[in-house]
Amino acid sequence: MIKKILVSQPKPTSEKSPYYDIAERFGVELVFRPFIKVEGISTKEFRTQKVSILDYTAIVFTSRHAIDHFFTLAKELRVNIPEDMKYFCVTETIALYIQKYVQYRKRKVFFGSTGRVDDLLPTMVKHKTERYLVPMSDVHNDSLTKLLDSKKLQHKECVMYKTVSNDFTEEEIKTFDYDMLIFFSPSGIESLTKNFPNFEQGNIAIGTFGPATAKAVADAGLRLDLEAPTEKYPSMTGALQHFLLMQED
Repeated sequence: MIKKILVSQPKPTSEKSPYYDIAERFGVELVFRPFIKVEGISTKEFRTQKVSILDYTAIVFTSRHAIDHFFTLAKELRVNIPEDMKYFCVTETIALYIQKYVQYRKRKVFFGSTGRVDDLLPTMVKHKTERYLVPMSDVHNDSLTKLLDSKKLQHKECVMYKTVSNDFTEEEIKTFDYDMLIFFSPSGIESLTKNFPNFEQGNIAIGTFGPATAKAVADAGLRLDLEAPTEKYPSMTGALQHFLLMQED
């Protein structure tokens, strides 16, 4: 019987989060505790990549983390971002977040609707003469590079932030008594094995979001009990609700 679930994400800011509906409906306790955290790299680390921000005329943002660390790094490097710099974001939410750092102007901020770079690509192709800089995490693959290459766009990817293990306290380790763990990235699985080297899964259910995270569970020799997204359940909350329903049968 599942009564206590650890969700490896920050606690939802909205009281209308589906997670709270799940807690109430199934009588489960949800504990939100990120296994990983994002940190910016130092100016010294950035300089080793031999990238000059002002060599580029457009920035591609895939997350709010990327925005935060791009502008923080620029400030630390004492780089004044030109007012005519263009910004291409994978969603409108990310595009609006730019207002935290610069004045939002529709003529220089572009965004997609699906959260995928593929969706943003047609807009980028319309601005073929731009030189694109893509701030990235240290954990990434070359799929985005190949995508931009396929359209013959001028671009450069660079690491501006990194994912590190969010270590557990001795007290947290001592009281680790969950019936289910939910992960959203391979780094979360790495953090689990680092913080709990003698972890034995037993009856603890493990749920994951995304194929890379599911693979990390298998690679760690653990059992995967819930995998999302699926065609029927595209969100983790939808998949979790269905899983808990099946547990009741």
